Amino acid sequence: MAPRLTRHLVLETPQRVSDGAGGFTESWAALGTLWAHLEARTGRETSGAAMAVSLARYRVTLRAAPPGSSARPVAGQRFREGTRLFRILAVAEADADGRYLVADTEEEVIA
Repeated sequence: MAPRLTRHLVLETPQRVSDGAGGFTESWAALGTLWAHLEARTGRETSGAAMAVSLARYRVTLRAAPPGSSARPVAGQRFREGTRLFRILAVAEADADGRYLVADTEEEVIA
């Protein structure tokens, strides 16, 4: 059965920008908007730098794109839905026909 792709997610990739002093700052550039299905997996609480944070894992299903395409997510990128951010941990094909991809992601929220 085909997944119901009902969520708009913006795929973003990190970019390093020179700070003019020999270092860099990291920013994020949008690559495009993808339709997806989000499925909650596991979660846990952990401590952040100054407070407790909740880490929730999600499986994101989306239409496949060929390897090397800017529409195909890779580990190290992220999805954005409004103010929510989902860090991409891994991406694999969801079906034998290669019609869909699944991305294992993690969302960090201040607890």
